[in-house]
Amino acid sequence: MNTVKHSKGLNLPPWQKKSLPFLIKEYGPTVFLAILLGTSLDLYFVGKNMYMFPIRPFPEVFSVNIAFTFVALPVLVLVYLKMMKQVSKWGRVGIILFLSLLMPIVERFSELFGLFVHSQEWKHIYTFFGYLIFLSIILLFYRLTNKDH
Repeated sequence: MNTVKHSKGLNLPPWQKKSLPFLIKEYGPTVFLAILLGTSLDLYFVGKNMYMFPIRPFPEVFSVNIAFTFVALPVLVLVYLKMMKQVSKWGRVGIILFLSLLMPIVERFSELFGLFVHSQEWKHIYTFFGYLIFLSIILLFYRLTNKDH
């Protein structure tokens, strides 16, 4: 394998450009699963009146925030998967736990900015466990569909 010597003595693999079809093949199924899961869970919880999205695109058509599930979530999942490829097993565990702990905080700020409203029955611990499971499933699915990468 060719490596590039940097001034700090790091041996790094050369920059590899990957074609769009390769990237779609590698990440597409996992991003699609994330969109399906995210949208389905939002539809379920909105339908159960557990939370709602007061500010969202096309509110007369969609009860969920499609900007999040179709734009933000795929981008965040791609960044997440790229990070997960670069760390050890314990690093992956740490990232999943950190992100799962971070999401209730992000959720709370979303509420303060009026982007998200929860029912009185909602507990932010649900968000922690939900993201813990979601992120684990996404990583597992990615690894299962990309054993040769």
